[in-house]
Amino acid sequence: TPKMLTRKIKLWDINAHITCRLCNGYLIDATTVTECLHTFCRSCLVKYLEENNTCPTCRIVIHQSHPLQYIGHDRTMQDIVYKLVPGLQEAEMKKQREFYHKLGMEVPGDIKGETCSTKQHLDSHRNGETKADESLNKETSEEKQEEDNDYHRSDEQVSICLECNSSKLRGLKRKWIRCSAQATVLHLKKFIAKKLNLSSFNELDILCNEEILGKDHTLKFVVVTRWRFKKAPLLLHYRPKMDLL
Repeated sequence: TPKMLTRKIKLWDINAHITCRLCNGYLIDATTVTECLHTFCRSCLVKYLEENNTCPTCRIVIHQSHPLQYIGHDRTMQDIVYKLVPGLQEAEMKKQREFYHKLGMEVPGDIKGETCSTKQHLDSHRNGETKADESLNKETSEEKQEEDNDYHRSDEQVSICLECNSSKLRGLKRKWIRCSAQATVLHLKKFIAKKLNLSSFNELDILCNEEILGKDHTLKFVVVTRWRFKKAPLLLHYRPKMDLL
């Protein structure tokens, strides 16, 4: 029977797998080192790598000079943490909203969308809708949300300027674009390759502040680590890939 196959596991027993070794708290914005696959909070790892180039857990050298290029956002791990730890995602969203309000900044779209969704859900109960209507509306809402999520319409947005710094490639007719902060450098490479009719996106390098960006870096990560105190748009350069010996 299903009851016989069910085994309860205490959260305490798996804490070691879902906590950050640097802050000893639950993983927030989980980020994994591509060399050894150890995971930490993004802010903890970025701060640590400002003065170190090794993994905090196994001490393997991530990269001699640019370790930040060899870490990436681990959305699967973050989803697991949020599902396992009750109330963690809601508490983190609340902290982020309070942080943006305190600075007098506009709340990013994904956090704002979470708030609006909750408010609509509460309003529907106050209006005394029937259970059938509520169920139908919920299914329709979930389908619409899935479609929206596919296009990242509710994500935090990043404004970018793509400049060519090589005479071997032509510049884009429309070099200013706005896209999801969750988009990666690889997405930009594919976009540029398509616009320039290149045979492969692997022929391109994308740089920020004259530093080559790793293909798995999200635009949010690039902004936080390389454009933190500068005004929008995020200025990126592209050029033919250079083989470094």
